[in-house]
Amino acid sequence: MYLSEDCGAVYVREKGELRYVSADKNDAPQHRLFNRDFSFQLCIDTLPSASHTKRRDHFIFTYNKEGSLRYSVKSLFDISLQFIADHIEHVESLVGFPEQMADKLFSAAEERHKFTEPQTAPRALQVFCEAYGELVLKSLCLRNRSLLIPERLEEIRQFQSLECLDLYGCRLGDNHEVFKYITSEALASLVKLFMGANCLSDAGLQRLTAPVRVMKKGLENLQLLDLSENHITEKGLGYLTCFKALQKLDISRTNVTVNASLKGFFRMKMRMVLSETPLKEFGHSDCNTEGWAEQVINQWEITASEVPKKDSKPRTNALRFYGREKFVRETLNSWSGTSATTNKDKVVPVHFYTVDLCGPSSTAEHNTHASAHKGKKRRLSEEEQSSTPVAKRQSFSALSAEDLDLLNSY
Repeated sequence: MYLSEDCGAVYVREKGELRYVSADKNDAPQHRLFNRDFSFQLCIDTLPSASHTKRRDHFIFTYNKEGSLRYSVKSLFDISLQFIADHIEHVESLVGFPEQMADKLFSAAEERHKFTEPQTAPRALQVFCEAYGELVLKSLCLRNRSLLIPERLEEIRQFQSLECLDLYGCRLGDNHEVFKYITSEALASLVKLFMGANCLSDAGLQRLTAPVRVMKKGLENLQLLDLSENHITEKGLGYLTCFKALQKLDISRTNVTVNASLKGFFRMKMRMVLSETPLKEFGHSDCNTEGWAEQVINQWEITASEVPKKDSKPRTNALRFYGREKFVRETLNSWSGTSATTNKDKVVPVHFYTVDLCGPSSTAEHNTHASAHKGKKRRLSEEEQSSTPVAKRQSFSALSAEDLDLLNSY
């Protein structure tokens, strides 16, 4: 082999060993492949996983003052935290695990998309919810997210310590699967429930109250209920008497007629009176998603919004062909939410709240009405008697065949 003077050091690998090529072996330069400050370690993952290609290394890359690349090993706590987060769906339980470490573990699992992938999300959320309850999620707001509920229903069922649930505008109907979750013992801690604009009828109220009326389980601690913009009648309101802790109720824009008979029913059976001013609790300003899983819910919504929508061009061409495009647009605008919001301000809200009928204020109010008009008192007593059949229907319906069929479905 010819070696010129301009050529540097030449090495040859023979039989697995690196040898310096030179005429004089004593002239072999003492070159180092790496600088003295350079060090590295080879880590081999012995446990294969599906996300092996996405696994992060256990080293931190930094540069020293001279510009050389330095490798520093992460702490044992960080390495262990990453390993548990990568396999969180296989963890049996986190009960007794410190909350400070669990918060970091939840963030690490969130970075690895463990709560967004359908294969791992239900089990991963279940592990955290069983151990930390309301810390994971205390309040859940799914207002006007009708597409998100059926897609993430299995994950939503894992939240079993909610105190506030907002399902306004989700168009659930009377037979949606989410009713089994709402009326189960998992939501016994629920205090606020917003079910407005969900196409509910009297049958939906019967299904919502069946476990409480018959088995004394479910929403027995409910204090605030929003039933606005639903197709409920006076008959369906009789089912609400099972909510002994109910303090505030919204039945605005329903098929219920506000008259003296309705006021007497709420006053005698539920100890509630009509509010002269709108209650701020039904403004949906205080209901927000709170807990560790707040960003998880937002990520679900972003993923759901990325689903491609169907092209409406063929239908548009058909409407133009038949010359009915203007008529259909006007009809859709009359049914749209924009027209509903403009008419919302014109409708007087119907809010009821509880009062202490045995208090001094109620006694003074009773004496004032009694001394003013005795004939009016007789009229009110007759109207209250006319409202008693509603309560009787409710008591008889507590053990009806329909209720038994509903209970068998849970």
